[in-house]
Amino acid sequence: MEKYTPEREFRVMSRDEVRRIDAWAIAEIGVPGVVLMENAGRSCAELVRQKLADQADARVCLFCGTGNNGGDGFVIARHLLNADLRVRTVLCGTREKVGGDARINLEILERLGHPVELLDPGAAELSVHVQAFAGEADMVVDALFGTGLRGEVQQEYRLLLEAINDLDRPILAVDIPSGLDCDTGRPLGAALRAAWTVTFVAMKKGFLASPDAPRYTGEVYVASIGVRPPP
Repeated sequence: MEKYTPEREFRVMSRDEVRRIDAWAIAEIGVPGVVLMENAGRSCAELVRQKLADQADARVCLFCGTGNNGGDGFVIARHLLNADLRVRTVLCGTREKVGGDARINLEILERLGHPVELLDPGAAELSVHVQAFAGEADMVVDALFGTGLRGEVQQEYRLLLEAINDLDRPILAVDIPSGLDCDTGRPLGAALRAAWTVTFVAMKKGFLASPDAPRYTGEVYVASIGVRPPP
């Protein structure tokens, strides 16, 4: 994992280019998607541990979506539990919508006895629920939306993103701050303001395309998913 600095040369990819790398790794190289998810989540967990190394009895709250970004979050939660951090994992949406590799990692967490709590993004007094989950956290992990997000964020999720920002807790974003467009670097109606972003494979085009993007990404770290993409 390398911290991005403008002085060093980093590979930059668009949303579609990143998707092609994932497809190449799975279909041509034969790396199962669940292994790619494991590698991605472990890298994020390592940075969480680094940033909280001086914090005694550290607490982390993870807000996870129902897609693969949420699956990365479940992997992160497991590794943080293994490191004896105090972890709260919140699934934002219905359990039935979680499938594929994300489902595998959700069920692993549950079989380990870690409760995955549910939050309905459409709930009344959403900010109260968010505060109850994460108000005492030393760090929040954003594993809601990945690079595939297109179009304006739906109103209920917009309110969720605003409530998480209002916590005034340091946020670590998984791959991209939720709500930020991967290619333009602009918020799709609303976006989380991260202190750190661990992005996978390459810098994302939008991180450099918009002068406002650093307000949302914070420090950016580029992490491997276990295979080096072809030139």
